[in-house]
Amino acid sequence: MPELKLILDEAEREGIIARQAADRLLPFLIARGVKVDQPSPELHRPLAPFSDTETPSFVRGFHDVLITIGIIVALAGLWGIASIYAVLPAIVVLAEILVRRQRLALPAVALTIALAVWTASSAAQWLDDSLSFVAIGGNVALQYTLAFPVVLGLFYLLYRVPLALALTIMGAAVVFLQLVLRALGWLTGDPLFEVNHPLVLSIIAIACAVGLFALAMTFDLRDPLRRTVNSDVAFWLHLGAAPALLYSVISLAGLSGGTLAALQTVSFRTPVVIATVIALMLIGLVIDRRAFVTSGLVSLGFAVYGIFRQGDARVDTYIYITLLTVGVIVLVIGTGWMPLRRFVMRRLPVAIQEKLPPA
Repeated sequence: MPELKLILDEAEREGIIARQAADRLLPFLIARGVKVDQPSPELHRPLAPFSDTETPSFVRGFHDVLITIGIIVALAGLWGIASIYAVLPAIVVLAEILVRRQRLALPAVALTIALAVWTASSAAQWLDDSLSFVAIGGNVALQYTLAFPVVLGLFYLLYRVPLALALTIMGAAVVFLQLVLRALGWLTGDPLFEVNHPLVLSIIAIACAVGLFALAMTFDLRDPLRRTVNSDVAFWLHLGAAPALLYSVISLAGLSGGTLAALQTVSFRTPVVIATVIALMLIGLVIDRRAFVTSGLVSLGFAVYGIFRQGDARVDTYIYITLLTVGVIVLVIGTGWMPLRRFVMRRLPVAIQEKLPPA
């Protein structure tokens, strides 16, 4: 009964039933004469050709979009007329109905983001009633960041939302960064270690960003054809790893006074930003992740803006030139993604090509 086996395999991949249950259900259903007359083409998805569109599995249809809009509006209204603590029970109730029972993907993403926003606001309110007090490396910052992997980790254990797992991992990476800075401050006897040693801070931040990227690749390599939830977790981790890599490299290059202010002048920093973004785009091509490429486009825009700003053109002129330049880059990469990727992949060893999504 191969069709029935495909159904149970699909249910196991979606997390509806466990592998042991699927193995026991198959002979049970066959013994009772259960048949599948016309199996849905969706059941054969694992045998379908690989798609290069990188469509996340949470993008399914307008039904999910409509419900997601309702979630956002309802939670915003509840937040406005009631206490912040009334939002958490609403998130849990909606998750029980929409995620656990109806298994709607996009609403699950919206509820996860809502929970992350609630965690940020609640942690700030409990600690100092402000979001501007958090200074990396301090006791308050550690308590603030510790809330994210705890709350979102519990949410993932309950509802198995890939975004919740990705946010838990990213939150844990930030907590690890905090603990390392605390340990270095204790060993050196300098309570302001991260302020007095910005170079060390940048190096540790780069190490954490590289670790996050490596973990994202671990999930990606488990599913090179993008057919399981491993691909969804990797998608969100890449979305966080790319800006983490970019801004940690920028900080190591000596940007001070804020990234946006630093990019207003043409110096060695602007070429560093452009070179880093190009490197990220190349990595994105190799691993076939457009999300990885997208994360660096904002910084690329500010870098190009800083270059054109040094000319004699009017403000509106170099703003439009910047928009045109970034737009052309996006269009070239978007329309020529697969030819560019094939060009890059041919120059990689065969052993590496076999582990990555096909080109």
